[in-house]
Amino acid sequence: MPLGDHRYALTATWTGNRGTGTSGYRDYARDVTISIDGKPELLASADRPFRGDRSRWNPEDLLLAALSECHLLSYLHACVTAGVVVTEYRDEASGLMREDGRGGGAFVEVTLRPHVRVADPSMIEAAQQAHHQANEWCFIANSVNFPVLHEAVVTT
Repeated sequence: MPLGDHRYALTATWTGNRGTGTSGYRDYARDVTISIDGKPELLASADRPFRGDRSRWNPEDLLLAALSECHLLSYLHACVTAGVVVTEYRDEASGLMREDGRGGGAFVEVTLRPHVRVADPSMIEAAQQAHHQANEWCFIANSVNFPVLHEAVVTT
């Protein structure tokens, strides 16, 4: 039995009409503005290989960012629960998406590489274990159908 439902809403507005709409594959930009009330707008596009603007966030970036941030937030909670004091956290995440040759594709894996600093050497083992708990709690990792791997480094 679920404890509660949480709904999310945003507005994605295509801003790439160069005057002729989608009259041809090369005739439009892939620019999108993502809006949520009360938050800064997010400028997005397709990834560069798909004729997008590399200066904007693309869906693949956003999926990787969602996985990384969700793990981070779940991890901080797991550390508090375990009595571990985290003083720094930086993740160098990467993902592999494979095109299927039919115009589509899918992510096949993501690897999170958190570099964590804790307040005391006695906390290192519990801090390492907290990554397993965080993975179980991460809503986004639980929502994808590919492995989310972890290569964590914990130091003081």
